[in-house]
Amino acid sequence: MRSRELPRSGSPPFGAASRSVYNSGEGSCGSRGAAAARSTTASCSEQTPHRRMDFRPVAVSRANESNQGNFGSLAQKRKEESRPNEGLQNGDTVMSETSLHSSTGGQHHYHYDTHTNTYYLRTFGHNTIDAVPNIDFYRQTAAPLGEKLIRPTLSELHDELDKNVCFTPSDYGFANGDELTPTDDAAAKESAESKGVVKFGWIKGVLVRCMLNIWGVMLFIRMSWIVGQAGIALSCLIVAMATTVTTITGLSTSAIATNGFVRGGGAYYLISRSLGPEFGGSIGLIFAFANAVAVAMYVVGFAETVVELLADADIVMTDQTNDIRIIGTITVILLLGISVAGMEWEAKAQVFLLVVLTIAIINFFIGTFIPVKAKESSGFFGYDGSIMWENMGPDFRGETFFSVFAIFFPAATGILAGANISGDLADPQLAIPRGTLLAILITGIVYLGVAVSTGACIVRDASGNVNDTVSSQFMMNCTEAACKFGYDFNACKRDKNNCPYGLHNDFQVMSLVSGFAPIITAGIFSATLSSALASLVSAPKVFQALCKDNIYPGLSLFAKGYGKNNEPLRGYILTFGIALAFILIAKLNTIAPIISNFFLASYALINFSVFHASLANSPGWRPSFKYYNMWVSLAGAILCCVVMFVINWWAALFTNVIVMGLYIYVSYKKPDVNWGSSTQALTYHQALTHTLHLSGVEDHIKNFRPQCLVMTGYPNSRPALLDLVHSFTKNVGLMICGHIRTVKQSRYQRWLLKNETKAFYTPVFAEDLKQGAQYLLQAAGLGRLKPNTLVLGFKNDWKDGDMMNVETYISMIHDAFDFQFGAVILRLKEGLDVSHIQGQGIKDTCLHTQLDCRELYSCQVFLLFQYPFLYHYFVNIGKTFYKKSPTVPLNVSDQRLLEASQQFQKKQGKGTVDVWWLFDDGGLTLLIPYLLTNKKRWKDCKIRVFIGGKINRIDHDRRAMATLLSKFRIDFSDITVLGDINTKPKKEHTAAFEELIEPYRLKEDDMEQEAAERLKNSEPWRITDNELELYRAKTNRQIRLNELLKEHSSTANLIVMSLPLARKGAVSSALYMAWLEVLSKDLPPILLVRGNHQSVLTFYS
Repeated sequence: MRSRELPRSGSPPFGAASRSVYNSGEGSCGSRGAAAARSTTASCSEQTPHRRMDFRPVAVSRANESNQGNFGSLAQKRKEESRPNEGLQNGDTVMSETSLHSSTGGQHHYHYDTHTNTYYLRTFGHNTIDAVPNIDFYRQTAAPLGEKLIRPTLSELHDELDKNVCFTPSDYGFANGDELTPTDDAAAKESAESKGVVKFGWIKGVLVRCMLNIWGVMLFIRMSWIVGQAGIALSCLIVAMATTVTTITGLSTSAIATNGFVRGGGAYYLISRSLGPEFGGSIGLIFAFANAVAVAMYVVGFAETVVELLADADIVMTDQTNDIRIIGTITVILLLGISVAGMEWEAKAQVFLLVVLTIAIINFFIGTFIPVKAKESSGFFGYDGSIMWENMGPDFRGETFFSVFAIFFPAATGILAGANISGDLADPQLAIPRGTLLAILITGIVYLGVAVSTGACIVRDASGNVNDTVSSQFMMNCTEAACKFGYDFNACKRDKNNCPYGLHNDFQVMSLVSGFAPIITAGIFSATLSSALASLVSAPKVFQALCKDNIYPGLSLFAKGYGKNNEPLRGYILTFGIALAFILIAKLNTIAPIISNFFLASYALINFSVFHASLANSPGWRPSFKYYNMWVSLAGAILCCVVMFVINWWAALFTNVIVMGLYIYVSYKKPDVNWGSSTQALTYHQALTHTLHLSGVEDHIKNFRPQCLVMTGYPNSRPALLDLVHSFTKNVGLMICGHIRTVKQSRYQRWLLKNETKAFYTPVFAEDLKQGAQYLLQAAGLGRLKPNTLVLGFKNDWKDGDMMNVETYISMIHDAFDFQFGAVILRLKEGLDVSHIQGQGIKDTCLHTQLDCRELYSCQVFLLFQYPFLYHYFVNIGKTFYKKSPTVPLNVSDQRLLEASQQFQKKQGKGTVDVWWLFDDGGLTLLIPYLLTNKKRWKDCKIRVFIGGKINRIDHDRRAMATLLSKFRIDFSDITVLGDINTKPKKEHTAAFEELIEPYRLKEDDMEQEAAERLKNSEPWRITDNELELYRAKTNRQIRLNELLKEHSSTANLIVMSLPLARKGAVSSALYMAWLEVLSKDLPPILLVRGNHQSVLTFYS
């Protein structure tokens, strides 16, 4: 038998049938235009009798809170009639006629039958305004990965309802039926729009490009010469050193690329999003220029080889220089045509060139095993131990180790070829690390193989004369390795003009050794053309990304893309022009070192980016690629700088001057961008650290600065006062405008510092607790160092004290939400308040600080914390809070209370932190446990995630949450989807709740209306009968969740759970407190968390 599903929008109960459950006497309401600020919220007016208070029960449809877990999809604009709802409550379940059963006697009190109606087994979170976690809430506007949805704001969930406003169900997405959800619809739209767009995998997109760029002409015409100069051992060391630098850079690149989605722009995008626009803008411009000039370098290298071949065949068009220009111009035009034709054609050309290059390399290694007698006079004798031993050491002739290293290192560059087309990769986070690192490994092995093979087969000097043999009478005096094979090249070594062959003298050794020499020539052509083609594609892509960010306003012309792949045609033309200009010059010996240094500057900044981001310790730095180290990255950055000066010191200086000049320019222009860079994170970290240090520094007359608290009221109320003080505090001292009365805090701050508690003591004097909390919520903090989360302890004694204290306690939570704070409530079953145990200690403190204890007790202190050190509060706040032993023996309950108060000071063993992320609050419920488990005391605890879902989509919901967590780079051990949250709780638990709230009920049906109104006015915390019935479903949910918590999380080290919301003015404080009580009762330490519904997590770079 198929379970019944909620009807689609436009059908009962959302249609005509749903209107039958309204029986409040209101008139009809029509739709009204959406507010300008939010296009997804519709409102309608109604005719409502104006009454001071009316406790008559009203059955209300919840259709207008349906949101399918995604509030206000930007794609969904379907309009539909809906009745107004005066008692609309966030998180309440949609009621249909089949889920409501009327009591007898004509009373309109309804209850929920969650057992006979299987709808409740399938729709948690999809039938409320309060949204369940959804990946589309975290997308950036106009993101190419899917459509952005807008979660309900805290005000929409918490503020009192406007009686003249109602919401239409279509504004919140589909009802729970067979139609696509907005998320599915967005995915389908994305798929449709992306048809025909070329996206590459890690092999064709990264591996092939990097290998082609690293295997340059140097492999064929300089590697043998390097072995001749440095010997086999030092040649391998040179290759290893260069590979070390590129490997470290590859690891750093992988870390940045996996810290969120990577868009187009390659090295520029990675650096700019990590270090900010100043470094990114400067390096992006010179990197794009270097790639453009590199096109000319590679094309000229190709043209020179062609001209030499033509000269060997006695073919000359004009003269050598002009022939290079002609062939180079024709070549770059053909390459431009391939690039403009599209990335797909360019990729096919790259694959073909790689095949040719691979065949050429294999051809060389095959040739080393086929010694030919005719080649012996040229120094090739095949593999021999004596030749290898002779070539093992160095034989520098006019060179040094570092000069040879400088010649080789450019051959190891090119590792960013794949990252430079990051926008054309299907999955950059997977492709860049895998392709780049594998390319470095393969090419490094090949370079080492070529170095060892050439050194083991070929002697350093050979004449090519078959007559330079060793006579028998001089055999004893000949000690060269060639003597073993009957040749004596000592004479030609003395006269270099007669010694054109061998490792030292012949750049075409690989052609000599190979099995078929023309294939090596084809390999040289392939190496030059592939590198030129890669650079011709990279330069416009990087330049386009730079121009899109409008770092340099005058270059915005080149940001425009064309076609389905957004090809930068204007950038191609500009790159072609720059390359053609240098090709026509045909003298690149001077500019070549600068280009190598430009690339090295990019590598240095990529490595520094990883170090900088790690040093800033930002919660947003969570690369999924874990094989990096901040100190190794710093060493890589230093090595890149050293290599820059080793290659060419004046070029290194020139590069640094260019980078710093552009950096100063961008800093001065202050582009209007905010990418959450590590520079910003480190600025915050340093400000926080120095502010904490400053609080412990004693004043000295030499360092006096005017730091003024100006009682201005509103700053524009007394402009003369403001202007005067500003004139002598600007850039000198501090000025704070406000009304807050402050007292000296040095003694208490010293106590915090002594106990290593990272917090600021902020006392306020107020008439009552509520007023003091409001002061702190508004005035605590300094500049950006302002709190955004209110942390409270659970009020364990709420049932025993004055209920007005409960009213004040709940009002603090409401005030926090009104000020757009998040709220966190910690509950330990033993309790939190140990002041009665340390009463003597408090008196001692009063005497020591010479404070009146009445003042101390009247002073309400709240320590409000910024996210990054929320954990330190729980760990450090009680380190030495109660060092003094009590003067009397403790009873059992007090002993347990004292032990519980110190439990977070100890290292947590292997256990779990259970995260019950039921509603999407922006991610704070997930961020806090992540920060917690990153700390030393909690690192052995694993995160388990619990979410609500539909009973017939458990596997789908689990996969969706796993995808979301992986995009956030948050490790978890398990995901549990609860499909039975909305089932009715056990009767004994419901009865216990009724018994709990019995003393706090108004029971207006048992008294006259006027008497009920008077009692409600004098005791606003009382629960009305109508309120109780109206929120029966939400009450049952809290009871049911406690049952599930005991079932799944009874052994957890800590439970972090979404804090249920109560709409201000609609839910009494006693009922809300009862919800919190039954939800968190008899559990391990539980943290109820509700963010301010602004995203605190992101999967973007």
